[in-house]
Amino acid sequence: MEIPEKLLRYRFHLLASLLLALSASALVYAAPRFVTVLAYFWPLLLSTALFLVAVVVFAKTSPPASADASGEHILDYVAGQPEQDAPLESRPDE
Repeated sequence: MEIPEKLLRYRFHLLASLLLALSASALVYAAPRFVTVLAYFWPLLLSTALFLVAVVVFAKTSPPASADASGEHILDYVAGQPEQDAPLESRPDE
């Protein structure tokens, strides 16, 4: 008589675990096979791998950046700030 009382006490836990097991088995049954996913995404995986190889090759073969090449002059140009030593003739009239 004690076992059914304990089962009733944990009925929500048992129901939740049963639903979790059923949903996991349905997901495994309905999911495509790994080879199918790999066959669909192989161009993306290959291009990503080639891009990463190119990044590593360019990082190894390019010369190290100097202290002058910080890129601040490019940021100033993009932000539209004129250089300090630009002649007055090159600035637009107001």
